[in-house]
Amino acid sequence: MAGQLSAFGYAISDNPEEGDLWLINTCTVKNPSQSAMNTLITKCKSAKKPLVVAGCVPQGSRDLKELEGVSIVGVQQIDRVVEVVEETLKGHEVRLLNRKTLPALDLPKVRKNKFVEILPINVGCLGACTYCKTKHARGHLGSYTVDSLVERVKTVIADGVREIWLSSEDTGAYGRDIGVNLPVLLNAIVAELPPDGSTMLRIGMTNPPFILEHLKEIAAVLCHPCVYSFLHVPVQSGSDAVLTAMNREYTVSEFRTVVDTLTELVPGMQIATDIICGFPGETDEDFSQTVNLIKEYKFSQVHISQFYPRPGTPAARMKKVPSTIVKNRSRELTSVFEAFTPYNGMEGKVERIWITEIATDGIHLVGHTKGYVQVLIVAPETILGTSAIVKITSVGRWSVFGEVLETLPQVNVKMAPSKVSNQEKHSPCSNQYDSCACSQEPEPCSCGPDICGGQIKLDKCTVSKNDSPMENRASKNPIHWFVRKRRNHAQKKVENDIALGLENEQDWAPGSWGFVDRALLVGIFVSFLMIVAVIMHLEFRTLLSK
Repeated sequence: MAGQLSAFGYAISDNPEEGDLWLINTCTVKNPSQSAMNTLITKCKSAKKPLVVAGCVPQGSRDLKELEGVSIVGVQQIDRVVEVVEETLKGHEVRLLNRKTLPALDLPKVRKNKFVEILPINVGCLGACTYCKTKHARGHLGSYTVDSLVERVKTVIADGVREIWLSSEDTGAYGRDIGVNLPVLLNAIVAELPPDGSTMLRIGMTNPPFILEHLKEIAAVLCHPCVYSFLHVPVQSGSDAVLTAMNREYTVSEFRTVVDTLTELVPGMQIATDIICGFPGETDEDFSQTVNLIKEYKFSQVHISQFYPRPGTPAARMKKVPSTIVKNRSRELTSVFEAFTPYNGMEGKVERIWITEIATDGIHLVGHTKGYVQVLIVAPETILGTSAIVKITSVGRWSVFGEVLETLPQVNVKMAPSKVSNQEKHSPCSNQYDSCACSQEPEPCSCGPDICGGQIKLDKCTVSKNDSPMENRASKNPIHWFVRKRRNHAQKKVENDIALGLENEQDWAPGSWGFVDRALLVGIFVSFLMIVAVIMHLEFRTLLSK
C-alpha cells in the first residue's frame, strides 16, 4: 500500500500531525492488536484527520462500532488503496471488502529492508482452527500460479534482493486449489536462484498436515545451498486432546514425524514452533505434556502465548481456563525455554553468513547462517547485502557473535530504485520473528508470521518480528502509516526520496514549482501591491484633509 501511494505522488510520514490522512493496517489475531486499532482510531478522530482502516480487522468484523463512518479497504483490495485514499480525502466514505482475484505480485512496493523480498505464495487456508479469527478475514485458499511466482523471483533477483521469504498462512497447503503442490513450486524457484548463493530463499510457516506427504521432497529443497535450513512449524500444544479441541487436524505424533524427519535429512536443521498456553479445557496433564515436548526437542525458537478468545470463533464459546493459571503456565514454559543453550556448540566454528541488517546498537551488522542462526559482527556497512565467511567467537542465548574472515564476491546486479526504503535497524537481541527468543510471549497466530507479517503488524506473532525482521518505525508505532499529500505530483523523484525518509530541499526550491504554484505566488504578490496602494491612497487623502 505504501508503495502504491508513493508511486502515485504521496509521501509517507512518521509525524501524525503533518499527515493529511491516516492509514491504519490491522491484525485480527488477538484482542490487544484490535485494541491498539481502536486507540488509534480515537486519536485520529480527535485530530479530525481523514482515516482509512485496512487489513484483517475490517475484513473479518466489518460491522464494528469503531469502524462507523470510516473508509475501509479489504485484504484482497489493496491494489485499490490509492482510489480509497483519494475519495476519503474528498470527504467520502469508501468500503471495499468484496473478495476478487488475487492482487498482482508486481505492485509498487516500499520494502522495509531493501535486501529482503517478502513474496506471498497464497492467501487463505484450508484449516478451520477453533481459535482463529484470521480465517474470517482471509477466507479459503487461493494460490498464485507457479509461473507468476517464478517471474517475480526473477525480477527481484535482478533488483538486487538478497533474501526471498515465501509467506503464507500455511505454506504446506500451497497449490492444492490449482492442481500443484509445494515441492513443485520450490524446485521451480530454486532453479532461478544465482548459483553463487548470493540470494537465499527462506520457506515460510507451515502447519504439519499438508507437508507430511512431501517431507522428503521438502527436505531435499532445504538441503540446497541457496535455501535456509530453517522452518517454522507451529505445534500449539503437546496434548492430542487440546489439538482436537483446537481442530488442528494433526496429532503430536505427526508433528514429531515432521521434526524428526527434517532433522535427520537436513544437516544443521533449525525448527521454530509456537505454543498457546491455557486453551479452553487444557488440564494440568495437558500442559505437562506440552512442557515435556519442548524439553525433549529443546527448540531454539519457541513463540509462547497465552490464549485470547476472539469474537465469533468457536473457542470463544468454550469454558475458559482461569487467567491466573494461564499466566502461570506461560511463565513456567517461558522459564523452561529460556534455560536452553541452543548455540553452545557453535563457538570456534567457521560459517558462511548472509548480511542484510544493521543492529540497533549501531555497532553490529546482522547476518544469518544457513540454519538461520543470527550472527552479530562488527564490520563496515558497505558489506550489507553481501555474504561472508566468519568465525564464531562467542555465543549468547539468542544469537552468536562472529569475526569476518572473508567477504565473498557477489553477482553484479542492479539494485532496485528509490522505492525501497532506507535500511532499518534491527535489535541485536533479535526483535525479528524467526530468530527471536520469544520469551516476551508473542501473539499466537494460526497463520504464522509471514502473513500477519511481512507487513505492518500489531502483535508479536508477526514479530516486528516480522515475519519482517525489522524493528522499524512502522513496528515501533504499530500498524499506522501517516500519509501526507504531495504539493506537486509531477516531482516523482522527490516523492520517492521522501518515502525513503530523506528530506530534500528541492521540494521547496523555486525551480521545482509547477504552474499552479507560480500562479499562486504571482497572485499573492499582486494582492500585496494592491493593499500597499490602498494604504498609501488613504494616507494621501488624510494628509489632504488636514
